[in-house]
Amino acid sequence: MPVEIDIAKVAHLARITLADEELEMYGSQLLDILEHAERVQALPTEGVEPTSHPLPMVNGFRPDEIGECLEPESFLSQAPEVEDGRFRVPRIL
Repeated sequence: MPVEIDIAKVAHLARITLADEELEMYGSQLLDILEHAERVQALPTEGVEPTSHPLPMVNGFRPDEIGECLEPESFLSQAPEVEDGRFRVPRIL
């Protein structure tokens, strides 16, 4: 069942100016899209669970484990400037 869509009205609502050739072209493209959507809706989907992704996804993060911590002196000793146990950087403001 073909759907009638007033492309000129849709363009007006979207505040888009279209030439007659563009109205005809976009009208046929929109009808193709709607026909495809009708075919997709006609597919038998009873018993199919909704999914957000076609493949099963697994979390790729490693587990959190407490490990050895660096002493601040070990990395602060390599900094160009240090002040009160922190990196000293140029003022921005």
